[in-house]
Amino acid sequence: MTSDIRSAQSAPDTSRISISAHYTGYVWYRHGLSEQQFVTPAGRFAALALAPVNAFLRLVAGADIDTFLLQRHQVIDHLLTELIEKEGVTQVVEIAAGLSPRGYRLRQRFPHIRYLEADLPAMAARKAQLLATLETGPEHQVYACNILQPEGPESIHSLLNKLNPVEKTVIVTEGLVNYFELPVIRAVWSRIASGLKRFSGGYYVTDLYPDFADHPSYRYVKFAQKLVGFFTRGQWPLHYPSDDAIHAGFRQDGFSHTEVHDPAGFYDTLALPRARTRTLVRLIRADVNDD
Repeated sequence: MTSDIRSAQSAPDTSRISISAHYTGYVWYRHGLSEQQFVTPAGRFAALALAPVNAFLRLVAGADIDTFLLQRHQVIDHLLTELIEKEGVTQVVEIAAGLSPRGYRLRQRFPHIRYLEADLPAMAARKAQLLATLETGPEHQVYACNILQPEGPESIHSLLNKLNPVEKTVIVTEGLVNYFELPVIRAVWSRIASGLKRFSGGYYVTDLYPDFADHPSYRYVKFAQKLVGFFTRGQWPLHYPSDDAIHAGFRQDGFSHTEVHDPAGFYDTLALPRARTRTLVRLIRADVNDD
């Protein structure tokens, strides 16, 4: 495996995010979506610590944290698979990849694709070491990236410069955008949209947790929001009050077309865990392609 782990540049510290990577890494493994190599002691501990909270949320809200983690992960996998099989995407960039097994699994299924994983330097170095033990091959690479840097060697622009502009390319983020206030992440989305325009086809796939104030379990959502903020030592803001607002926002940020997917729409086609109430997460597929 090839890796390029560079030292951190001066930029806002977002290392608090990485603790959630340990927990989600364990969730993927526990539900058969990952390999044991992606599990850490911190992930196992976090799962034990959150077990009572998850039990409470299942009782009062009809779904727990893992429900929405699994819904988003599997729908993102489905959307990426469609882009590879139907749109001819051959380059995938997963930003803030953490301990996600997605690149490892997709490369096994589609060995012709090039897969770049990116994260903050410490996590990127750890992931590079992990993938080296799995011998994933030269087309699966890991780079340091800080999404808050508008330019420089660890910027999104620099990351995309490592790819072939002739090939159709998708950027994916999972479990990232709701760690930032909306104006901050919208600046990132604008840079993603701008960077994707240099490719023959450019796509973006992400999850997003909207601020559905009319949701019947909204008070429990706010509880979970505070809980995530506690574990990550920061805020966990919700973005946009409706699907229409998401469409409008992504259009303003430079995307030509945006699809907003409710996981419930895949209940009959994907093996998703079901919530007893309305879903809380949305999956976005946007592109910068001309009609």
